[in-house]
Amino acid sequence: MLPPLRHRLSLTTVLVCGGLVVTLAMGIRHGFGFWQLPITQERGWSRETFAFALAVQNLLWGASQPFAGMLADRYGAFRVLALAVLCYAGGLVLMALAPNVPLFDLGAGVLIGVACSGTTYSLVYGVIGRTAAPAKRSQALGICAAAGSFGQFAMVPLSQWLIHHLGWQEALFGLAACALLMLPLGLGLREPKAEAPAGGAAVQSPLAAAREAFATPAFRWLMAGYFVCGFQVVFIGVHLPAYLRDKAMDPQVAVWALALIGLFNIFGTWTAGQLGARLPNKFLLSGIYVLRALIIAGWLALPLTAASTYVFAAAMGFLWLATVPLTSGVIATVFGVRYLGMLSGFVFFSHQVGSFLGVWLGGWLYDRRGNYDVVWAITIALGVFAGLVNLPIRERPMARLAAGAA
Repeated sequence: MLPPLRHRLSLTTVLVCGGLVVTLAMGIRHGFGFWQLPITQERGWSRETFAFALAVQNLLWGASQPFAGMLADRYGAFRVLALAVLCYAGGLVLMALAPNVPLFDLGAGVLIGVACSGTTYSLVYGVIGRTAAPAKRSQALGICAAAGSFGQFAMVPLSQWLIHHLGWQEALFGLAACALLMLPLGLGLREPKAEAPAGGAAVQSPLAAAREAFATPAFRWLMAGYFVCGFQVVFIGVHLPAYLRDKAMDPQVAVWALALIGLFNIFGTWTAGQLGARLPNKFLLSGIYVLRALIIAGWLALPLTAASTYVFAAAMGFLWLATVPLTSGVIATVFGVRYLGMLSGFVFFSHQVGSFLGVWLGGWLYDRRGNYDVVWAITIALGVFAGLVNLPIRERPMARLAAGAA
């Protein structure tokens, strides 16, 4: 149940500040693929070495996300975000200065991974879910997801420009300065303390909420689908520039491809939020995963050109983060918004396990086979699998929520 209106934040303030935080947090990390070749060539490392650090980043992002969400649900989003921003900036600096692999893994993997859990969707979505009225929740989540997409569109060209004009190390310093801008923006996410339920009604504990969720089939299906989402988008986001370079494509094709993914993702996530308020979210999720598989298969089957790559990027971009507002919307509908940050974090952990495997497996198989063919085949098969596992989800509030509403 939402607290009284006088105790809520302004939804506009939350969307503006939360959207800008997600824009910076997601925009910075979306361009990490551009650092793969400069860093590995200068340091003499393999692609697997670079990919492993980003795989650790994604895994720790997911592993720490439930705890970040739980702390934000209890103590407020701003405190968690402030600490995460410092880790983000520190990780970027260490990523630039690390002379050896363990320190690089610490900066690019551990620090930035933990930082992402306190600066991205699950944390911001928890605030939005408690601020927006139920009828507007799906649209609000879609607007925030679109902000993250804009970050990719805006920050990816900036990252490439910084590398080209300043060098890869100085470019990372510049991104660290950008990360610190999230601190003042986080002030707009400070929530007033919610009132205790009237009449001494029992409040569900975080442990009880987690047990309830994991005992519910809908939650487990969401986790399975989100695993596939993570595998697909992070593999493509990190390895697409190197894949296109291997095919003798102009480096600018990769820049514009990733930018197009971000641009069309703005429209895709906004559209998903709008449709999620009108149609069953499980059907939308299933359709997104199947369409991804078809788009990837079609692009690989056609002759590789700059034009075909741009069409592929635009189509994938429209579906890129469209799963995010829909997945969070299902969680809010079924389990309520009290622990939305924590429960979204658990689902997101599954996403990041997929991300870990997608980015690491891409590098590992490339070093052993000299190409990405097997990983592309896996992304297609997983898309079909995710399309099927979302169909059994039941989008009905838990019995305790229905009883409370009555």
